[in-house]
Amino acid sequence: MRVPKDQAIFEQFTWEVISIEFHLEKIRHIWAKACGVSSPQWLILMALINMDKGEGVSVKSVSNMLHVDPSFVTTQTKILEKHGLVRRDISEKDARFVRMSLTDRAYKRIASLASQRERLNEFIFIDFDETQIAELTGQLQSLKVRLDKARLKVAIET
Repeated sequence: MRVPKDQAIFEQFTWEVISIEFHLEKIRHIWAKACGVSSPQWLILMALINMDKGEGVSVKSVSNMLHVDPSFVTTQTKILEKHGLVRRDISEKDARFVRMSLTDRAYKRIASLASQRERLNEFIFIDFDETQIAELTGQLQSLKVRLDKARLKVAIET
């Protein structure tokens, strides 16, 4: 694939991504408020719902998915636990190891928003079929990997 030499297209792409993130954050804030949690807590709930296969999810896995420090996930999930939305099971062998999962209460709150979220997703992606969404997702995943490498490269060079 040929890389365009015109830097303006890279700048435009960057601003489009920034704008998309802005809108996604606003939508997350609305869902979080409807669920009675903060936007970062909503992301943690979504990470848990997506990652938990019945055995709970580690703090490290959630922090890696959200690109945040594990101590932030620990602090926020303790708050979510107090609100009865997250269950934190501490390992008997090593108290530093915690497996987290959603409670029935959390599942019910999230389920109460399911039809609204589904309608919103249909609205957002109306102009894309499943193949196009899958292709775009793959391209974005590749870009994410390159950006992570670029971040490391810039850190080393500066």
